[in-house]
Amino acid sequence: MALDNLLSIFKPRDRVFFFHFEASAANVLRMSEDLLSIMATEQGSQRVALLERLEIAEHANDDLTHTIFTDLARNFITPIDREDIHALATSLDDVADFILAAAKNLELFGIKKPDETCRELARLVHEGCQIVQMAVQGLRTMAKTGGNNEFVVRINSMENQADEVFDRAIQRLFATETDPIQLIRMRDMYSTLELATDKCEDVGNVIESIMLKYA
Repeated sequence: MALDNLLSIFKPRDRVFFFHFEASAANVLRMSEDLLSIMATEQGSQRVALLERLEIAEHANDDLTHTIFTDLARNFITPIDREDIHALATSLDDVADFILAAAKNLELFGIKKPDETCRELARLVHEGCQIVQMAVQGLRTMAKTGGNNEFVVRINSMENQADEVFDRAIQRLFATETDPIQLIRMRDMYSTLELATDKCEDVGNVIESIMLKYA
């Protein structure tokens, strides 16, 4: 009995971390759905309500990240390397941060109605978050399945599309926009959305590294 109690101290609580990662990925996906909605609105009460909901979700993700770091400090043995847990939690939180930043920029910059580029980049952010959720869910079974890297191809394709949309939009913006203030507003708007897709790719890169190491 004493030996069993001693061994239980060193038993990895892997389910705790996987639950946290899955909760974070699900939260980020919901945020991307609200980002899609907010990019389809004009200034007004509906946009304000969506922005408030995004802020609540981003704070919830901060709390999840803090919980992961706290559990990491408390657990002597972890299911994957400690630096991988830290990197994955941080990269998921970065996605949430940039989704919120993109939504807030609409109000900060006084953009009355998002244009087609904003809507297309938001769609790609949402696609990236869907892929991220799939990849995070695959972490639980990676040892049994030998890993599934389908998400790597999909997330790289999404990010490449975002780069193309961004590049075309910036080229068009500098060629046609005569108001320098509006040019700066839209350039920064596009940049923040494109960076959100980059952060999705960062999550994919962390998970790919984990799967290559442990599968």
